Amino acid sequence: MVDSSTGSELQAFKAQATDGPKAQPRAVTLLTVVHGWQPDAERWLLSVFTHTKADFEAVVVDNSGDARIAGWMKTRVAERLRVVSLNPPLGFGAAADAGIEAAAGDTVVLFDPGVELEGDAVTELLATLSDPAVVLVGPFGLRAKGTMKEFEESEGPDVDAIEGYCMAFRRSDALAVGGFDPKFRFYRMADVEFSFRMREHGGRAVVIHGLPVVRHEHRLWESTEPQERDRLSRRNTYRFLDRWREREDLLVGQ
Repeated sequence: MVDSSTGSELQAFKAQATDGPKAQPRAVTLLTVVHGWQPDAERWLLSVFTHTKADFEAVVVDNSGDARIAGWMKTRVAERLRVVSLNPPLGFGAAADAGIEAAAGDTVVLFDPGVELEGDAVTELLATLSDPAVVLVGPFGLRAKGTMKEFEESEGPDVDAIEGYCMAFRRSDALAVGGFDPKFRFYRMADVEFSFRMREHGGRAVVIHGLPVVRHEHRLWESTEPQERDRLSRRNTYRFLDRWREREDLLVGQ
């Protein structure tokens, strides 16, 4: 699964330190990967600490390579907030895996930092994931449009994939399947590939409607030149298809 370049990235992560207090066991780790845009990270953190009622920790993977972000994060570390600093930055898949590896929670909820909680979304995510048949849950799901070459939003409840804006899963399950594929340096399709990996042996991906979760601007998408993001998206789609094109049995809508 890991080529020489991604393998070196994972080795680099193993040498990284997690800033802040020693991890305490928690019910859930709320995880985000930050590539910059401090106001988004601040908004996410405030919403997490304001609304989450479960026994949680917040883990921020600083993948920005920005000394200003690193300095700001050092001022925010607290009992329930830890920072994983990646220097130099890694690709998206490897950065997400760094956060999963560092997580102290039995469950992980991965968020895009452009997401804001407006209420206690985590409790319902945990309740749905208590069903052992469910391996992924979130408010935004996808189903294939006939083939695996294109996916569209679906109300589910059963879907082919959960979008990475907000996806909850058991940490042990994620580690058992090898986490995100570190070859996905750009974020596009990484969540779909991870979803298929989690569902490969029959687990369900379930959408919960009405969670108090708001999606704001997706900074990585908006900050990437249109031609470049199309190129990177196509490359990730081909990478996904190389592994999964023969597994149409995993498409719940077929």
